[in-house]
Amino acid sequence: MSAPPPPAAPRRPLLRTAASAEIFTRIITHGPVSRIEVGRLTGLSPAKVTKTVSPLIRDGFVTVGEHAESSSPGRPVYPLSVVPRSMLAIGIKVNADELVGVAVSIGNEVLTSVRRPLARHDPDTVVAEIVRCARRLVDKLGDSADRLVGLGVSVSGEVDTASGVVRHSPLLGWSHVPLGARVARQVDLPVIVENDVRALTKSEQWFGLGVEAESFAIVTIGAGIGCGISVNRDVLVGAHGVVGEIGHLPLAPPDALCVCGRRGCVEAVASSGAIRDAVRAGHGDPTLTLADAVTLAHDGDRTAVDAFNRAGTAIGAALAVTVNLVDPEVVVIAGEGVMEYDLYERRIREEFAAHAFGAAASCRLVVRRHTFIDWACGAAVAAFRDALRPASA
Repeated sequence: MSAPPPPAAPRRPLLRTAASAEIFTRIITHGPVSRIEVGRLTGLSPAKVTKTVSPLIRDGFVTVGEHAESSSPGRPVYPLSVVPRSMLAIGIKVNADELVGVAVSIGNEVLTSVRRPLARHDPDTVVAEIVRCARRLVDKLGDSADRLVGLGVSVSGEVDTASGVVRHSPLLGWSHVPLGARVARQVDLPVIVENDVRALTKSEQWFGLGVEAESFAIVTIGAGIGCGISVNRDVLVGAHGVVGEIGHLPLAPPDALCVCGRRGCVEAVASSGAIRDAVRAGHGDPTLTLADAVTLAHDGDRTAVDAFNRAGTAIGAALAVTVNLVDPEVVVIAGEGVMEYDLYERRIREEFAAHAFGAAASCRLVVRRHTFIDWACGAAVAAFRDALRPASA
């Protein structure tokens, strides 16, 4: 009889207080940065900043640079920076047909990556492939692997991050799968499971538009339609972990059947699969691919153009709902579907302008082409953020 798997590795708090977590995060996102600026960003006194930074420097997480010019003559500024490879994390993005894994430094450097095909979606297969992917990344890191602080796994669908349970994932056909616990039994790292769009939002908050924007949203277009929301530098989760499910707002024609089993969802007309299926049905050809649909639309084929117009109308309405509710400074439109953004753009912007209320209509819409490596980095950032929660949290 085989031995039972090792117990899950406990979370190892690296920071002791909320103040140290806040200060270290500001150094990660804004560094090199002076102590004075850290105090301004956090609202903490200079003495408190100095006292809190000292152990971070001593433990090798923060370094002090050469002095820069100061606004006060005779008082040089010694900027603080994160030591880029002082801690590492693994991030794995679970897609429909493959896993994409990365090992990332706290300085936002991708050190190595792997891709593994995913032939089946049953939990046993997915867990086994996640573990293989993680072990391969650990092997590729070599001696640097001792700096790993966690493994993040991002999955499409409704995820209870606190328990590591994937409550519902239409993409994988899962309900109530304890993914975090199952993976943690086989790896010697703390494991965090996160919704994929929320993980991408966390990464964007640390290393992207969120560095300067107090509030922003990411809307992803592709196999599904998702949304991550950051308000006042806090990535929203909600009471049940389903904040941002704009793909299931009832803004599409009521006869459109969604993969979730309901009708009228945005995703029922705007996902890549929905667009492909509409073009297939219109042409009576079940072999047409999404790439075929794109080509037909660019060639002016009425069926394909109408499919993308329906998608753009639904997405534009969903964007308007989002900005009317949370009033972000900017909305990032991302995901694999933005490669065909020119086919949606006019309808998206028209519908958004028609329904965004008042000053919300001035919200900027920015297109960003995230790769699946970026999505996997989001899972790694989720692992970093979990590891950096203070011991008192």
